[in-house]
Amino acid sequence: MEITNFKDMYLAELQELANAERQVAASLQRMAAAATHPALKNAFVSHRAEKQAQKERLESILKKHGASTRAHTDQSMQALVGEAEKMLTILKGNNLRDAGLIASAQKLEHYEIAAYGTAAALADQLGLRDDQQMLHESLEEEKQADSLLTRLAKSEINRDALAA
Repeated sequence: MEITNFKDMYLAELQELANAERQVAASLQRMAAAATHPALKNAFVSHRAEKQAQKERLESILKKHGASTRAHTDQSMQALVGEAEKMLTILKGNNLRDAGLIASAQKLEHYEIAAYGTAAALADQLGLRDDQQMLHESLEEEKQADSLLTRLAKSEINRDALAA
C-alpha cells in the first residue's frame, strides 16, 4: 500500500490499530484461561470486554472516513503476542506463570498506549476532534488496564512468584 498524504497515513495507523485490537483480544482470552490468580483472571476478562468497544470505535472512525476496517496484519503486535504465547509454555508453576502473564500483558498494553497516543495526535493535527476524543477514550482505558496490572504485580503476584 502506498500512502501519499497525512490523512491516509492516519487511516493506515487506525487500520493497523484495529488489527492489533483483534490480536490482543484473542491473546487476552488465552491469558485469562491460563491465569490462576482470581484478580488477574478477572482483569484479563474485563479488559477483553473493553476490546470490543475499542474495536467498534476504530471501525466507526474508519467507516466515517470511507476506509476499510480490515488491512494488513500489525506485525509488531503479532510479535508481542507471539512472545506472550511463548511465555505461557516456558513458565512453570502457577505463581511464576501469573507474574509472567502480567509482564507479557504490560508489553501489549504499552504498545497499545503508544499506538493510541500516536493516532490521537494525528487526529489532532488533522483537526478531527471527534476522532481524537474517541481515540483518547481508548487510550485512557489502556492506561487504566496497565495501572491495574502494575497494582496486581506489586501487591501480591510478583511477591508470590518470588517466594515460590
